[in-house]
Formats: sequence, structure tokens, C-alpha cells
Amino acid sequence: MKLWRKILSLLSVSFASMALVYAEESKVIRALDIAPVWSAHPVGFCLLTHAPHQYVAYYDAQRRMTVAQRKLDEEKWTYTVLPVTTGWDSHNYVTMAIDAAGYLHLSGDLHCVPLKYFRSEKPHDAASLKKVDQMTGTEESRTTYPKFFTGPGNQLVFMYRDGSSGDGNQIFNVYDVKTQTWKRLLDRPLTDGEGQRNAYFCGPVLGPDGYYHISWVWRETPDASTNHDLSYVRSKDLQKWETAEGKVLALPIRLNDGATIDPVPVQGGIINGNHKIGFDAQKRVTISYHKNDQKKHTQPWIARCENGVWKFHQVTDWPWHWGFSGGGTLNFAVRLGEVTVQDNGSLTMNYRHPEFGSGVWDLDPQTLRARGKATLPTSPKSFSKIEGDFPGLRAKMSGDEGVVTSKDSRYILRWETLQANRDQAIPEPWPKPSMLRLYQIAP
Repeated sequence: MKLWRKILSLLSVSFASMALVYAEESKVIRALDIAPVWSAHPVGFCLLTHAPHQYVAYYDAQRRMTVAQRKLDEEKWTYTVLPVTTGWDSHNYVTMAIDAAGYLHLSGDLHCVPLKYFRSEKPHDAASLKKVDQMTGTEESRTTYPKFFTGPGNQLVFMYRDGSSGDGNQIFNVYDVKTQTWKRLLDRPLTDGEGQRNAYFCGPVLGPDGYYHISWVWRETPDASTNHDLSYVRSKDLQKWETAEGKVLALPIRLNDGATIDPVPVQGGIINGNHKIGFDAQKRVTISYHKNDQKKHTQPWIARCENGVWKFHQVTDWPWHWGFSGGGTLNFAVRLGEVTVQDNGSLTMNYRHPEFGSGVWDLDPQTLRARGKATLPTSPKSFSKIEGDFPGLRAKMSGDEGVVTSKDSRYILRWETLQANRDQAIPEPWPKPSMLRLYQIAP
């Protein structure tokens, strides 16, 4: 049956490009061991390159929040252990940023708990990171999903959710470098779940069109099956938000305020964390996501704004259903990436599926239908080889959140961990700590 399903998957793409061509794997230029890290459950780490320095925020073998720092022309790391020890919650990732004056900002270990935020007392110096009790002092007692990003005028912006799954609002703060203080970027939350739901965001993503783009799905309860209604807004200044048609929306944006672009119902096959913003060769915004078709098969789709109107394109015909539900961190059966323009102008999208494999699709630029596998560099084969001997270990990787310093190479973090367990502790024995390693690879 599995073989037949794979054959059906191949038949679902255009016969014009049925030859599946794989490119050579990327070359490892350098590999640097950082430190042994906790491996009994996955939590996101952060790599931040800001020449001439590089920073890595992670949880060490004792689950202590730690920052490693080095100069790019050196291989020696220095380590700073912060007064945070994470639990079994895979939401508790770590995120970092550097402001215009060179000061390091860090937040993490957050899932409906009071804000945890650190700022360095010296520029470019992780060893001087100190805990700051608050940013603005309001709506910081139940924080989740911290995100730093650069706003207009090189401003440092911090976004997070205030509240819980099924009942939360999206908050934006902006940092004043001169006074070293935070204030609200918006006098109201961007979205409001009206005490009945909350929005799960992708973005903001600064597009080639000069707009910041955000997509989200609403969720009624902590049960993942209650996700619904793919939504979208854009802004040039992070202050005034509008639809793709240019209609300005009053803040906060609620369910019925006009931001919905695809009214996927509850239990309709859409899930938070798996909708991605991309752009095509004409700089048109796209959103990749999945939902169920009339046969209850879970299909990948791409929404694209074409002349101010959203058009919806089914990528393949998968004869398969993903029935997800429940709370906690889920192990996604399907993964979809954003639409990406390659150097030759072609469109591609990453995907992973338990039955139909993984790789990079070559997309028809008009229909956005998968035409076959794209010819792109692949990750080194050594990345997929598990070093640990504990059953169930998998490789986890994280890209660089910093400034790309060279077109000839890029940096990736790699470590090994068990899969998420719905944020619940697992009994001993636990796997031994795995080695967190930094790779510099050719593109």
C-alpha cells in the first residue's frame, strides 16, 4: 500500500517534468563543536551572526539557558550561563537580536508565563547579559512566542502573544536605543480573539514589495483541530495595516473584520505553525498551507495575491489524511516551506511527508502545481546520520538569524534530540547529551 501511495504521489505531478533530479550535496567548509546539550526533548536554539561576532543561545546538558560567543576568525567559544532552567515544554525556544548600538537582547523559556528578557550591559558582549524585569510592565504575565525583528528605520521590534491558546492577543513593542527603553509600537493589540480564540502568526516578513506581511490562523481552544480561517494583512510602517486589496483595518483585528482570505472551517485540516509566507518572481505574496479536500484528503495549497485578488492553487493530489488533534507540542506529519524564487527565476517549495517523501518541489509559475523535484544543493549527508545510540534520536537544525556575511557560505546549527512528547516529561532513562555543532557550508 505504501508503494502504491508513493506511485500515486508521483502521478499527481505534471508528466512534463517527471525526471527527478537531485543536486550534489553542499560542502562542509568547517565544523565547530559548541557544547553538549539536552536531548530528551526538542527546544529551538538560536544562531545569530553579527560580524565580527557570532552568538548561539541554547539549553545545555543540564537544561540551563546558555549563550556561546566567538569571533568569526577564531574557533574558541566563551560561555555565559543565565539563571533560567527550562522544563519539558517544547515551546520554550530561545531567540536573540542585536540593536543598532550593538547591545544583545535575548528572550525565551516562555509558554504562558511571565516575560523573561535579558539585555547586555556592554555592546557585543554576551557575558554582560543581565535580566531585565520588564519591558513596558503591562500585559507581560502570560507571554508566549517571543520574536525580535527589524522594523522600519532599523528599529528593533519585539512581538509576543499575551494570553493562552484559544484566548490571546498579539503585542508589539519597539525599542529606543538612546534611552534603552521599550514602549508599545501599537496602542492596541494587532489581533483580538475576543476572549474566545487567538491568532497564530507567521511573520512579519518584509517582502520585496516593501510591505511587512503577516498571515495567521485562528484557534478556538488548546485543541489543534480547532484551527480555522487563514487570514492576512500587510503594512509598510507596522502601524497601519491593510488587506491585499488595500482596505485599511481598524485595530485590533477580529475574526469578522475582513482579514480572512480562506475560510477553512474547524477540523478542516489547517494547523498553526504550518502556513508560510513567500513571494514569486513577480514579487506577489504567497502563503503555503494545507487543508482537507472534499474527500477529506489533506492537500498542500498555495494562496497567491494576483492583481489584488487571492487565488488558491492546489499543489498535488495526496490520497492521504492527517487527523491531528489535542494540545501540547505536536510532531507534524506534514511540513511545508514557503515559495522561493531561485536565481534562474524558477519557483520552489520544500515539503516533507510520512508517505510521499521529502524534498523540494519545482512549481509551475502559472498554476503553482508541483512539476517534480527541483535541482538544488542538498544538505550534507552527514547531517542525517545519527551519532547517538539512543532509540528515537533525530537531527534538529537551526538556520542563522543574523546578517549573511558572505555569499560563499552560510552557517547552520545541528544537534540530536528525541521528538516532542506533547510537552510532558518522559521517564528515565534519557538519552545522553548530544553535541551542538556549528557548520559552515557552501551554499
